[in-house]
Amino acid sequence: MARNLNKYLLFLLIISVVSCETKQAQTEIAVEEIFEQTEDIIIAADEFIGKLEQSLIDAGLVDIETIIPEVYVDLKYSTTDNFFGQDVYGELTRCYIQPIVAEMLLKSFEKLKEEHPDLTFLVYDGVRPQSVQQILWDNLDKPDSIKPLYVADPKVGGLHNYGVAMDLTLAYSETGKALDMGTSYDYFGYPAYPDRESQMLKEGKITQEHISNREILRKVMKHGGFTGIGSEWWHFNAFSRKEAAEKFGMVK
Repeated sequence: MARNLNKYLLFLLIISVVSCETKQAQTEIAVEEIFEQTEDIIIAADEFIGKLEQSLIDAGLVDIETIIPEVYVDLKYSTTDNFFGQDVYGELTRCYIQPIVAEMLLKSFEKLKEEHPDLTFLVYDGVRPQSVQQILWDNLDKPDSIKPLYVADPKVGGLHNYGVAMDLTLAYSETGKALDMGTSYDYFGYPAYPDRESQMLKEGKITQEHISNREILRKVMKHGGFTGIGSEWWHFNAFSRKEAAEKFGMVK
């Protein structure tokens, strides 16, 4: 009797274990399926292409992250963190430029990694379609006579409108944190002027570290064939306006 009872109890124990293992397996399968479905949704969202982005692709521009996957991109005009305080790019989050400009930027990136392996680029803006330029022009609360000091006249067009200008800074590869350049992006004032760095250093508006960081950026961008401008440490041109007009059409 006792032996039979022990067998019966052992049988119940085996059934219980098998049942638990089956439920656990089913749960693991269910969780795995949920993760797979979630991943599909994330991938689908990431691959979504809106009307503005499709127009850039149709214009022959390239997403710089397909050329340099290691860069970080934070399109400031897809946020309100810009001089105008407006999001004018909407769903666009990838940065597009002319293919030849992407090749030049790759050359600059390779130089940066050669001399500063811990650094990468953090890109703020690339092509800016003429239609977006018009929005910025119309919403700038300044007289038309001085608007060109802040934003290019869309009728004339600026180098961003041709997809041959870059706004960017340096960041740490591991974290994406930007180096301190002394001012924020889109800061309009002498502390942001490369032409005024010596003066601003003497006045204590920027430090030698800020200048040194900017010089790293300028050096590698020059290596790729870019030229800076006197009033924005973050802005670099791949071509002159005349060259851009001859080589490329304005991106509408």
